[in-house]
Amino acid sequence: MDLEKNSILAFPHADSFKNIVADAIELALASGATQAEAGLSVSQGLSVATRMGSVETIEHQQDNGLGISVYFGRHKGSASTSNLDLEAIRKTVEAACDIARYTSEDPCTGLADPELMATQMHDLDLYHPWNLEPKAVIDLALECENAALGYDKRIVNSEGASVDLSAGVSVYGNSHGFLQAQHKTRHSISCAVVGEHQGKMQRDYWYDVSRNADQLASARSVGEKAAERTVRRLDASKLKTRQAPVLFVPELARGLIGNLASAIGGGAQYRKASFLLDAVGERVFPEFVQLHENPFIPRALGSANYDSEGVATHANSLVSDGVIQHYLLDSYSARKLGLASNGHAGGVHNLILDDTGKSFDQCLAAMHRGFLVTELMGHGVNVVTGDYSRGAAGFWVENGSIDHAVEEVTIAANLRDMFRGIVEIGKDVDPRGSIRCGSILVDRMMIAGST
Repeated sequence: MDLEKNSILAFPHADSFKNIVADAIELALASGATQAEAGLSVSQGLSVATRMGSVETIEHQQDNGLGISVYFGRHKGSASTSNLDLEAIRKTVEAACDIARYTSEDPCTGLADPELMATQMHDLDLYHPWNLEPKAVIDLALECENAALGYDKRIVNSEGASVDLSAGVSVYGNSHGFLQAQHKTRHSISCAVVGEHQGKMQRDYWYDVSRNADQLASARSVGEKAAERTVRRLDASKLKTRQAPVLFVPELARGLIGNLASAIGGGAQYRKASFLLDAVGERVFPEFVQLHENPFIPRALGSANYDSEGVATHANSLVSDGVIQHYLLDSYSARKLGLASNGHAGGVHNLILDDTGKSFDQCLAAMHRGFLVTELMGHGVNVVTGDYSRGAAGFWVENGSIDHAVEEVTIAANLRDMFRGIVEIGKDVDPRGSIRCGSILVDRMMIAGST
């Protein structure tokens, strides 16, 4: 088999993997299935972790897996294997068929509708192998950690630095005749260090991730950023309990949009387990809030031509002038709701929250006096009720400028009130994920600290 060129992380051409998926589907149909689908993923990677100047781990990963789902009418069975030999695939198909014969009938199960299958494939430029030998990867990790340790004498310890390279190919096919493959890469650099001052310690981290290593921040800058964030948190103190404006930095602000996506997901809607039940057409945000999805951004982490059911993705508006426009549906939840899938099996694809024109510093000035959140702890978000309560750390802001570090407080509100209370959305967009937004300023939350 020919190999993909220019990479130590190399794969056979996608045709060989397509054949495996096609064979699995053919075996399922020959066994009496009325419909079948299969997904194959193969990945290779190299990960290096260092701590205090020594190499802790060097790991080469090679993973593969094939999942098959078969449908006998409205009865579904699924099975998977990591063995891609023909006999193993045959046994996996047999297992899926056996399971389907015993499952209950579900009128909403089955493949996505054939007319929804993706037919136009954009060049998303997602495959950029990083050609580094292990020694070069080690050097990068050491450079990152050494930059952090040398940043300030108050940096006294390290939780380590890591560099990860990965490349993979995924294939999805079904008995509608859909069969597509996509090569992807994902590379990252990260570092976490510990600072100490007057007997008190703080820890913080930083990272960068990209499809293309040429677009990663330098190892040195990642280490220095981790150290800078750690030093800024030294001498942190509690706040007295109060209500105040809260500004979420971009990497945390995306979590609020993620909470929205969960609440308007098809699963939450048909289970009636959402604080935004039947919210399409409702104004949930201020009128200036615009949230849209663009699955076709080159090299973006959330880009895709089709979802995990082969349904075509589309650029669309999720929130327009503060009003919810549609739910996030896969084929099953869509049928449960009497609607059609809109390409969200497996999640969202580059959600983008438009900014209000202010930089991060201008958002601080707009807040004037309040709490800048740079870390959240715990999982205190109830998508059913909208109640939001999480441990937090960050900085108290006075007169639009950072005054002092804050630790061991809890911020609380209801997501409905938080969404309605958005005052500003910063231009400081964080692209490191499938949700892209800047800092979000909320007009008021309860901050629980010392009495």
